[in-house]
Amino acid sequence: MQKIVPTDEQIAVLDAATSGGDLKVNAYAGAGKTATLDMIARTRNASRGCYLAFNRDIATEAKRKFPSNVNCRTVHSVAFSSVDRSLTARLNLPKEPPHHLATRYGLGAMRVPTIIGKTLELSSFHIGRMVADGAARFCRSAQASPEEWHIPVDEKIEEAAAADLRAMLLPHVIRHWEESISPNGKTSITPDVYLKVWEQSCPTINADFILFDEAQDSDGLMLSVLRRQGAQVIYVGDPYQQIYEWRGAVNAMQYIDARQCALTESFRFGQTFAALASRVLRLLGERTPLRGQRSIQSTLVEGGEMPAVDAILCRKNVTVVGALANGLTAGDKVAVRANVEEILAFADGADRLMQGQRAYRPTSLALFETWNDV
Repeated sequence: MQKIVPTDEQIAVLDAATSGGDLKVNAYAGAGKTATLDMIARTRNASRGCYLAFNRDIATEAKRKFPSNVNCRTVHSVAFSSVDRSLTARLNLPKEPPHHLATRYGLGAMRVPTIIGKTLELSSFHIGRMVADGAARFCRSAQASPEEWHIPVDEKIEEAAAADLRAMLLPHVIRHWEESISPNGKTSITPDVYLKVWEQSCPTINADFILFDEAQDSDGLMLSVLRRQGAQVIYVGDPYQQIYEWRGAVNAMQYIDARQCALTESFRFGQTFAALASRVLRLLGERTPLRGQRSIQSTLVEGGEMPAVDAILCRKNVTVVGALANGLTAGDKVAVRANVEEILAFADGADRLMQGQRAYRPTSLALFETWNDV
């Protein structure tokens, strides 16, 4: 196995971690953060470590890389093993559709004004979804009980109407949360429910040091848990790679009060890509450039014939579908690593709207009455 020679930045991180106290490491894309965390773990081989990630694949990969003194888990697996089995058993119960939830709570369709002067009809499905989403956002926050701001309201709804809607729905969100944690509860729960129950128990993670990966995608709940730990916490993340904002992630890197280090040298690409990425970062107010590898000859192609590639990374689902169609047309064998169910739901929803029917899935189409509105 080839020995990794740490960079000056990695040495600075190792020194900071060794000196004790919580640490925040801002790591750019491909800057060797996992390798750096592994180095930290190996310098602490006499101590008990815990590596935490949100993504199961990342945690599984870490198990293969990290030394035996580090327990690699997902945040949800730690919570799952700590709460009552009668609660987690409800994960397998049938899911209650949002419109059934609304009907059970006595909530029906309603019309609300929008910022563009039109009136928007919210179906019972969407009202029920707002209640469920409000409870879910509460579960991912640090608050002790649901609050009005937890309830997501479509941006098109006029501000005063949105405030009234939140105030009206809050008691139902509280009821939904109380039903979720009731010992006699009969409805299905989501993993966020047992995560919140775990957080409210003020848990102590059994470790001398905690390595918290992809920290930029954390939420108020997890920050609350980690702030209460007696162990050293090392947060590592990239504030420019936040992908879970849609589910309540708060870009935790800016809220973490700890000594700070940086990893700015990427091992994934050459200087051409790094220069372009640094220009984008400057537009976002970042003063520290991203550095690439001289040994990697990255190439930018704009227009003309695309060179042969093994993988295509896509920002949007529509690009995934386009790349899939192009590959099949070219006679290639194509695999898609994406949320295919989400793509199919959007296509099915579009079909329904084009046929003059309402689409209740996905949420992005649920508020539209016709395809022309979309």
